[in-house]
Amino acid sequence: MLTPIASFFALYLTTLLLQTSSGLFNTYLGLRLTAASVSALWVGSMIAGYYLGLVFGARTGHRLIVHVGHIRAYAATAAITAVLVLAMMLVENLWVWLVFRFLAGIALVTQFMVIESWLNEQTENAQRGRVFGFYMAFSGLGTVCGQLSLAMFSGLDYKPLVFVAICSVLCLVPVALTRRLHPVAQTPAPILVKYYVKRVPLSLTVLFMTGTITGSFYGLAPVYAARQGMSSGQVSVFLAAGVLCGLLSQWPMGWLADRVNRAGLIRVNAIVLAVIAIPLWGWWHFSFWPLVVFSSAVGVLQFTLYPMGVAFANDNIDPERRVGLSAILYMVYGLGACVGPLIVGELMRAVDASTFYICLSAAAFVLVVVVRPARVTGEHLSDDAPTQFVPMVDQLQSSPVSVKLDPRVDVLKDVSHDPVTDPIKPMAGASAGAPAKEAVAAARAS
Repeated sequence: MLTPIASFFALYLTTLLLQTSSGLFNTYLGLRLTAASVSALWVGSMIAGYYLGLVFGARTGHRLIVHVGHIRAYAATAAITAVLVLAMMLVENLWVWLVFRFLAGIALVTQFMVIESWLNEQTENAQRGRVFGFYMAFSGLGTVCGQLSLAMFSGLDYKPLVFVAICSVLCLVPVALTRRLHPVAQTPAPILVKYYVKRVPLSLTVLFMTGTITGSFYGLAPVYAARQGMSSGQVSVFLAAGVLCGLLSQWPMGWLADRVNRAGLIRVNAIVLAVIAIPLWGWWHFSFWPLVVFSSAVGVLQFTLYPMGVAFANDNIDPERRVGLSAILYMVYGLGACVGPLIVGELMRAVDASTFYICLSAAAFVLVVVVRPARVTGEHLSDDAPTQFVPMVDQLQSSPVSVKLDPRVDVLKDVSHDPVTDPIKPMAGASAGAPAKEAVAAARAS
């Protein structure tokens, strides 16, 4: 049971440190800007720039790894992250900070690509699900630790930034000292937008709206909490409760998602999420502990939408195209995480902090309207549907490489990277009505 932890302890420890620094910094930045009377729009822009860097960094990081290797790429980007954090102590200009956050996103996703490439290449097929599960558990635990570590600091001065930089440098140590072999660079799957939009439009909607909710949570929930009169320590507990409950609820929700209609379960989840946020629209004022309870309940519903959307998408994609599916899901989720904080931040600036939960209900209501079991025709249902539900924390804190650890993916049979394969158009030697897998076989035989 604990063998994967022992085998990959260095990489898991690195993941824990990375997520701790990232979780602390996102919360600290929101509180710091709020304390300085900076508008919520700027706070939203900071988190949007960070997520935009994560999306663009998926390709940029791959090119860097190919040119200099995994360990050098990791060392360089870890150093860049630490420098960017420390530089924010010297330069207090919001436009410069926005550029720093974008660059930090590129650097961070490159670090995760190195870790995940190592895990993927040196994991046997029989162990993939377990290794992936432990990786997600350490990732979620690191995010929770990042939120709670804010309580160690009495103020919002430079000290939290120093701690973030320390974690960024410390995560170099396990990677530098690991005895594991250097992994081979992996080729990113092309993003065949038209194919996946045609196959899984509802799942893409789920991922986009989930991205808007999660991106807004990490960037603007600290602003909401601070404007409710919470101290920095209370804000950290408020956020950590939501993340931790979201992490722990993945397994019971997964058990349920494997036994009922997934489109219906996503819709029910969205209905409850939209309704449970209504008391926080500004009708009443709640004390600290009731708000923590609300945060926990919202976390259960919010952080289980992503893995349900991914499972729903896998149900309707041929098994040999699931690596490519991860690329489009990552991109769509990232776009939502960029757009959400900007819109919500502007509305919070123009109205008040309670608009945060009004927007959350609105995003959930979109899913209620769009994702209906009656719209699922089953035309593209995969042969192995329903696929296994796999617990996943906020995937954009990770990288597209991690999908290859997903037990639903068979990397050896996947054709997402095949340059001659175009699933939209019939190929020579294949009839117009032939499915994608037959077209691929015909193309390879010709």
